[in-house]
Amino acid sequence: MADVSKSLSPSRTKEEEEVHRRTYQHFTQLVSALPSVEAGNINPIHCYSGWYGFPLAIIGTMAAQKYFKARPTDVLVATIPKSGTTWMKALVFSTIHRGSGVDSRRALESCNPHECIPFLELQIYTNNRVPDLSKLPPPRLFSTHIPFHSLPASVVDSDCRVVYVCRNPKDNFVSLWHHKNRHATEANEEPWQLEKALDSFCKGFSFYGPYWDHVLGYWKAHLERPKNILFVKYEELLQDTVAQLKRLAEFLGCPFSEDEEKEGVIDGIVRLCAMDSLSNLEVNRSGTMDLGGWTVDNSFLFRRGVVGDWLNHLTPEMADRLDEMTKEKFAGSGLMF
Repeated sequence: MADVSKSLSPSRTKEEEEVHRRTYQHFTQLVSALPSVEAGNINPIHCYSGWYGFPLAIIGTMAAQKYFKARPTDVLVATIPKSGTTWMKALVFSTIHRGSGVDSRRALESCNPHECIPFLELQIYTNNRVPDLSKLPPPRLFSTHIPFHSLPASVVDSDCRVVYVCRNPKDNFVSLWHHKNRHATEANEEPWQLEKALDSFCKGFSFYGPYWDHVLGYWKAHLERPKNILFVKYEELLQDTVAQLKRLAEFLGCPFSEDEEKEGVIDGIVRLCAMDSLSNLEVNRSGTMDLGGWTVDNSFLFRRGVVGDWLNHLTPEMADRLDEMTKEKFAGSGLMF
């Protein structure tokens, strides 16, 4: 997991390990008592602080809230699932490490982007672990799907940088539906019918959802603290990746120089991190990674990544339902899709 991997197996005293084990056990008991719903998954998802997730994700969130201490130099990539997380991680990793001792190309050829920038709640704070992250050199790169209001308090207090990516709700829903059904196929389960999936999504019963609450939380935080929270739309990133990459670099405090632009550094990062490029790497075609207690095929993290795929799946009535909900939920916020 890039530099972080060394910190995920910390040398702790037996007393410390026992304290951490009991803490995780306490969180597990708390989560087991939370209300849950069936949402087309093999297991039900639970409701915590107004959003839904698998127990392991919520337990990891609780552990991160308790133990994670952000620094001003940290960078946190935040998304709701199926909104371009893998792509943005690759872009952030390559942009920050260009010209440093880290070979981004070699790193991305040997590790999935989720291993280069690991999830707080799904990779770092799992399996009774409380790693010592203090020895990691700045800038430390982390990621999360946690809604803004449930982030560890230190993320806000430290003034670290947060890069948030969101996606049109219709494409987000279709991508999430495909993702769930791929897992259902692997588990020899019946695929989730589109109509039922849409009804569940609209009720807010989705990973880290409701979708609209998640997006609005980060949007409002961005409006209040634009120097600390960058808000990126997947569609704009896809339409003009070069312009959005420049915007990202400026936000991260490492803008591209004129020489870098002339030398093709920006175009090189865009090509390296393109979905076609990443998905064709051997590590992403045949590799696996541990994610929230599950072993996940890296290939599962890539599908089409296009804008407007919802047109191939949603009926006009389905699209209208999502459009009306989005219009209603985002009314007065200044946010539009």
